[in-house]
Amino acid sequence: MAEPLIIVGKGMAATRLVDELSQRALGRYSIAVIGAEGRLAYNRVLLSPLLAGEIEEAEIELKPAAWWQGRGVSTFYGRCVREIDRAGKTVTLEGGLTLPYGKLVLATGSTPLKPPFPGGDLPGVATFRDTADVGMMRAYAERGARIVVIGGGLLGLEAAYGLSRAGGKVTLLHLVDRLMERQLDAEGAALLASAIRARGIQVRLNAATKGFVGTDKVEGVELADGAIIPADLVVIAIGVRPNVDLARAAGIAVNRGIIVDDGMVSDDDSIFAIGECAEHRGSVYGLVEPAYEQARVLATRLSDKPAAYEGSLLATNLKVSGVGVFSAGEFEAGEGAETVVLRDRVSGIYRKFVLREGRLAGCVLVGDTQGALFYLGLIRSGQDISAIRADLPFGEPYCIGRAA
Repeated sequence: MAEPLIIVGKGMAATRLVDELSQRALGRYSIAVIGAEGRLAYNRVLLSPLLAGEIEEAEIELKPAAWWQGRGVSTFYGRCVREIDRAGKTVTLEGGLTLPYGKLVLATGSTPLKPPFPGGDLPGVATFRDTADVGMMRAYAERGARIVVIGGGLLGLEAAYGLSRAGGKVTLLHLVDRLMERQLDAEGAALLASAIRARGIQVRLNAATKGFVGTDKVEGVELADGAIIPADLVVIAIGVRPNVDLARAAGIAVNRGIIVDDGMVSDDDSIFAIGECAEHRGSVYGLVEPAYEQARVLATRLSDKPAAYEGSLLATNLKVSGVGVFSAGEFEAGEGAETVVLRDRVSGIYRKFVLREGRLAGCVLVGDTQGALFYLGLIRSGQDISAIRADLPFGEPYCIGRAA
């Protein structure tokens, strides 16, 4: 008889886990997937182009209903898990339905951060996380509303891009002195900011939000320096926090995320966690690729084969307003490192490579991301690249030709 396996969460990590399991252990588990959103799982990475009107909503769907049915998966959509009973090995859903499990996977994702700014509860102050947010935001943008996006990281840039493309008059605020400070050095970030400004999005750096002004709805954003930026809509996009409340209430070990070992196992050997809610070796990853790597490892383990997750090399690949950005590994040359840089200010291209002991430790590409996967492979392999050091900025074909 198939062992009952419950997956709480129906996003990208959960979908990949089911896909991996169907390839490795089809029929071994009786799988139930539970998710709060009342629709099929979709690709959150595509919310920005959906907001921009570049794709249709049907195109973000990860798998059709027939795919889930064909793998014998029971799906409970629009249903939250209210409680985990570890002693009885059951989960209880809102409405009272109780389901037994042999193994339980928590893929509960994350929630957008929304600091308690004064005026934060005014209508027109929103976050950017799901398809419902997209519909609301598009309605504002399409009538040419004044929109302020708070946050100059990945999420904020994607929101600003989508809203501008949809017709909004967008101002992007960022607390520190450069965009994407976790992925870009100062020169690369400045080039990105210039390119975004050239496309009609206002960018204000070192802009600390004090609160929101308005009576019946938001009318503006007040900054710490006293300036007020008029706004019909404010989108807060400053990051996310892991959804760990369910795990914490069940007594599962939690720090920032649900603490797991190299097998994605929590401190309860029947309960696992993957994706944005999982904390591995002190790191919580908010990107898709680590979640997919974790799903692959867990699926392998659940099919009784050895596998270990050793952490992920963070790589960011982004296209905002037609400006390509790629960052992986070290982007600042610390002690003992050296750099190879290519600048073409006329074309808006910046390529920086950080080398350490003859190996590629990281790179930043702005304006032209060609060869990104080649460079990522070099970083991951740790191979000696001394022979192609001077040719790195020109890409894979040139490097291979020179090495030969």
